[in-house]
Amino acid sequence: MAHSKVKVLIIGSGPAGYTAAIYAARAGLKPILFTGGQPGGQLTTTNDVENFPGYPEGINGPQMMVDLQKQAERFGTKVNYGLVTAVDFSSWPLKVTVDEKDVIETESVIVATGATAKYLGIPSEERYANRGVSACAVCDGFFYRGKDVAVVGAGDSAAEEATYLANLCTKVHLIVRKGEMRASKIMQQRVMNTANIEVHWHSETDEILGDDNGVNGVRLINNQTKEKKVIPIQGFFLAIGHKPNTDIFKGQLNMDEAGYIKVIPGSTKTNVEGVFAVGDVADKVYRQAITAAGTGCMGALDAEKFLVAKEMELAHSN
Repeated sequence: MAHSKVKVLIIGSGPAGYTAAIYAARAGLKPILFTGGQPGGQLTTTNDVENFPGYPEGINGPQMMVDLQKQAERFGTKVNYGLVTAVDFSSWPLKVTVDEKDVIETESVIVATGATAKYLGIPSEERYANRGVSACAVCDGFFYRGKDVAVVGAGDSAAEEATYLANLCTKVHLIVRKGEMRASKIMQQRVMNTANIEVHWHSETDEILGDDNGVNGVRLINNQTKEKKVIPIQGFFLAIGHKPNTDIFKGQLNMDEAGYIKVIPGSTKTNVEGVFAVGDVADKVYRQAITAAGTGCMGALDAEKFLVAKEMELAHSN
C-alpha cells in the first residue's frame, strides 16, 4: 500500500481518532486513518450512549461511530481497515508499519489507540455484555436506577464506581478479593460511610447469573472458606482497571507506570516531535467519549501547527 506523502496518519477509530480526522481533513491535510482491531473502539461495546451532548434521545454506540466515520470521510479522510503493528519514531519523516508488511512514511502521527477495560475472563461476562454487564458506571449507571448492582474491584476506581452507583441504586455490593482495599484511605472511608454499599471481603466472582432478560444475580465464592453464595442483582460492573493500548509505542513514547502516554500538559504533544496522543490512551482520569473527542480536536490542531512550522523550517534551510 504505497501512499504518496502522508501529512497526518491517525492510529485508532474511536471518538478521539475520528474527531482528529474531521479537524485534520477540514484543514486540508488529507488524513489517513487506520481503524485498528476494534473499529469504533470501546463505544462499540455499549448500546446506549445517553451522555453525549446533542443527542436528546441518546444514540446507539456503534451507530455513533458510523456517523463519525462518515463525517470524517465527507471531508476527505481516507479510512483504512488495518492494524498498525510497529512504529519507528527515531527519525523524521516518521514510519508506521501496517499489518506487519506495509511501511508508510508520514509527517505527523496522531495516536488514538484507546484503552481496553480489563475483564475477569469468565464466560458469563461475554454472555451478558450489554445486558447487565458493564465496565463503566458513569456511562451505564443511569439504567440501573432503583436496582441492586454489584461492583468488582478494590482500587480507587472501584470505590468511585461504587459510591457513584450508590446515589442511583438501591443497593451496591462491592466484591473485594482480599481482606482490604487498595484504594486510597479517603476513598475507602467514603465506601464505608455509604449506607447502601455492602462490601464482600475475600470474595471472588464464581459466575454471573441471568436469563433471556439479562443479569439477575451473581454467585460469589469466599476464597478462604470456599463457601458459595448467590446475590440477586440486575447490574454487574467491572472496575478492575483499564489497559492502555500502547505496547507498540514502548521505548519510543514516554509513558507512566501504567502504560498511558505522557503528554505536555495543556496539549497533546508527546516527547517525540510530530507525534500527538489523544483520547483514552493518554487519559486515565475521565475516559468519556466527549473528553476523547475534545482531545481529538486538540491533536489535529497541534498537528496542523506543527506541520506549518516544519514547512517554514524546511523552506528556510533550502
